[in-house]
Amino acid sequence: MNSVTVQGGQTPPPRPLTVAAEWPMRRGVVPSLVDRFNTRPETAPDLRRALERSATVALVPWADRSDSEQARQWSRSCGKTQLVAAFAEAQWQAGALDLLLWVDASSTASVLAGYVDAARALTGAPMAGPAWPVAASLVSWLGQSHARWLVVLDDVPDGASLEGLIPAGPAGNVIITGASSRAVAGVPDAWVGEIGPFSPREAMTYLVSRLSKDPDQRRGAMDLIHDLGCQPAALAHSTATVASSWITCSDFCQQFHFRRALLGGPSDLPTAAVTWTLALDQANQLVPRRAAHYCLALTAMLDGRGIPIELFATSEACQFIAPEDSSSGAASRPGLASQPGSEARRTQLALTSLQQLSLISIDGAGDLGLVRVSPALQRSTLAAMAPDLLAQSAEAAASALLEFWPEGDQSTRTAQLARANAVALMRAAGDALWTGSCPAVLMRAGQSLDGAGMPGVAVEYWRELGTVSDRILGSDHPDSLRLADLLATACSAAGLWGEAIASRQRVADERARTLGPQHSLTLAAQVTLGRSLTDAGEFSTAVAVLAAALAESEPRRGASDPEVLGIQDELATAYLAAGRAGDAVGVLKTALAERERSRGPAHRDTIETRLRLAEACLACGQLKDAVSLCRRAVADSERVNGPDDRATLRARGALAAAYQQTGKIAKAVSMYELTRDGCERALGPDDTDTLTSCVNLARMYFAVGHLANATTLLRDTLDRCQQVLSPGDPITRLAQDSLTAIVGP
Repeated sequence: MNSVTVQGGQTPPPRPLTVAAEWPMRRGVVPSLVDRFNTRPETAPDLRRALERSATVALVPWADRSDSEQARQWSRSCGKTQLVAAFAEAQWQAGALDLLLWVDASSTASVLAGYVDAARALTGAPMAGPAWPVAASLVSWLGQSHARWLVVLDDVPDGASLEGLIPAGPAGNVIITGASSRAVAGVPDAWVGEIGPFSPREAMTYLVSRLSKDPDQRRGAMDLIHDLGCQPAALAHSTATVASSWITCSDFCQQFHFRRALLGGPSDLPTAAVTWTLALDQANQLVPRRAAHYCLALTAMLDGRGIPIELFATSEACQFIAPEDSSSGAASRPGLASQPGSEARRTQLALTSLQQLSLISIDGAGDLGLVRVSPALQRSTLAAMAPDLLAQSAEAAASALLEFWPEGDQSTRTAQLARANAVALMRAAGDALWTGSCPAVLMRAGQSLDGAGMPGVAVEYWRELGTVSDRILGSDHPDSLRLADLLATACSAAGLWGEAIASRQRVADERARTLGPQHSLTLAAQVTLGRSLTDAGEFSTAVAVLAAALAESEPRRGASDPEVLGIQDELATAYLAAGRAGDAVGVLKTALAERERSRGPAHRDTIETRLRLAEACLACGQLKDAVSLCRRAVADSERVNGPDDRATLRARGALAAAYQQTGKIAKAVSMYELTRDGCERALGPDDTDTLTSCVNLARMYFAVGHLANATTLLRDTLDRCQQVLSPGDPITRLAQDSLTAIVGP
C-alpha cells in the first residue's frame, strides 16, 4: 500500500522528491527509555527476528480481550512503545539505518504532519500546499529508495487512520504500535506480536533494580508481584511509591488491598487502577497543597503522547497547579505563601514528583521537551475528578494552550503538538469546555489545520466541531454558523464542492431568517455562497444568487455603498467565468464610474476596477478599449502604488496580454519580460505571480519562435513549481503542458 488518495476524490501521481539530505538522518522524537527499562527477554518478541519474517511488524496489547473496558485500557500500558524505542535506538547507534522516522500515528493529521516534516528535511525545501500530496511523495520515495530506513508509526488507534500511509520498499521496515489487535487488522502482510504482563522472573528483576538502595524494602516482594499480577504499570507505581518512602513491599501490599476494597472490590478494578491512587497520595506528600494532584488533573485533559513541557511554564498552568493564593486558583487551597516565582517552582516540583512516582515521564530529547502520561491513567484521573475540578481543569488547559500556541507557520512541530493537545482537550473535557460559545482554543486548532495545508483533515475537524456546537449552542447560534462557514472553506480547499455549497447555503438561509435579507451579514453570506458556486463551476446559479443580492442591496444602500460595489465585483467574476464577458463589462463599467465618482480616479480600488474592466474587455474582444484601460491602469498604479507593487505587476501582465492579442508582438514580449523581472525582484522567484509571469513569457517566446529561450525558461519554472506547489496546481499543469507542446511528452 503505497499510494495516497487525496481528499476530494482526486488521486494525482506522487510528485518526485528531490532528496538532498545528509545521511544518516532521523526525524521525530524517539521516546526516552524509562527508569530501569526492562528488555523483557521472556515475554517480548525479538523485533530483529520479527522483521526478518515480515517487513512490517505490529505490536499490540495482549489482554485486549478482557470483558472490562478499564482492564483493556490499562493493558495497553504494557510497554510496547518502550520496546520499539529501545530497538530503534539500538539500530541507530549500530549504524544500521540511513533514515529513522518516528511518527505519532494517533491520528491521520499527526501522521501527515510527521511525513511533511520528513519530506521537508529530506529535500531541504519548503513543502507548500496540501499535506496529502507531500505524504504521497514521501511514501513513493520510500518505496523506491535503497537507503536503509525504519518508519515507526506509534500508537495507531485504528487501521483507517493509516489508509494509504504505510510505506513498503526494498530497503525499509515499518514497526507499528497499536491500541489493540483490531487497530492493525487491516495492515497488509504485517507480523503481529502481542505484549502482556511481565513473567515472574522479569517482574522480580525489575523490582530489584528499582529498589536497589535499601534491600530491606524488598521484604514481601514475591507477594507484591503475585498480588499485582506482574502488570508493568502497577509494578512501576508500587516500586516508585516504596522507593520514595520508608515502607516495604509488604506494607504496600496491605495498602493496596485496603484501597482496592475501598474503591470497588477485588473483581472490579485492574491492579494499576488502584496503584496509581497510592502513588498520587505519595506524590502529594512531596509538594505542598496537593499541587501534584492538580498537575495530574491538567495532564489528564491533554495529549498524553506528548504535552510540551513549556506549556507547564505558562502563567495559566502555574496559577492552576500552584496558585499564590486562593483567589487565583481552586478554593480548596488557601494560605499558600506568596513569593516571587513560587508558582513556577511549585509547578516544577509537582511535575518532578509525578515523574518520581512513575505517573508521568518527562522526555527531554529533541528540541522540545515532552510530558508523557498513560492514556489509561488519564481516563482513570478523569473518572475520579469531581465536576467542579473537571471544569476548572478544562478551563486551565484551554487557557494554557492558547498562551503556548505558536504564531506564524502552522506546519511546525510545535504547532502540531498544540493541535494534538487541543483535540485531546476537546475529547476529555466534553461539554464542560463550552460556556455559551465555542471555545477559542478549538477554533484556533481548526485554523491551524487550515494554515498547515491539511484541508482534508481540517474538513473532518470542522465537521465534528460543528456537530458539537449545533448540539450545545443550537444550529442558529453565531458560533455554529461561523463553524459552518469555516467548514465550507475547508471543503472548498479539499475540492468537496457539494458540501461547501451546502454549508454556505445553510449560513445564507439562517442569516436571512434571523437578521433579514438586507443585513450586512446576510449579504456577505450570499456573496460567499455565490463565490463558492463560481469556484464549483455552477456559473448560472452563481450569477442568479449574486444578481439577487445586488438587486436586494442596491436600492436600499445606494450605488456607492462598499458592500454593493463588492457584490458587483463578485457578479462580474461570475459573468466572466460563465463566458458572459459582455455582461461583466456592463457591471464593471458601472462599478468603475461609481468608484471614480466616490473615491477618485487614483484610488487603489478604482485602479483595480479599471484593470478588471480591461481584462473583461479583452475577453469579449474589445481590444482597443482593453489596451487603453490597461495603459492607464499601469500608469496610475505605478504612480499610486509604486512600480513593484503586486497590483502594478498584474496590470503590466494584462497590458502584455492586450498587446499580444492586438498583434503588437514586440511590445508584448517587452512587457512580459518587464513583468517577469519585476515579479522576481519584488515578490521572489517562488511566488505564484512570479511563476505565472514566467510561464506567460515562455509561451510568448514560443509564439515568436524563440524555442531555446522558451524551453529553458519552462524547464526552470516547472522545476520551481514542483518544489513549491501541489501537483494539481493550475500553474504547474500549464507549465507542464506548455513544455510538452515544445519538446514532446
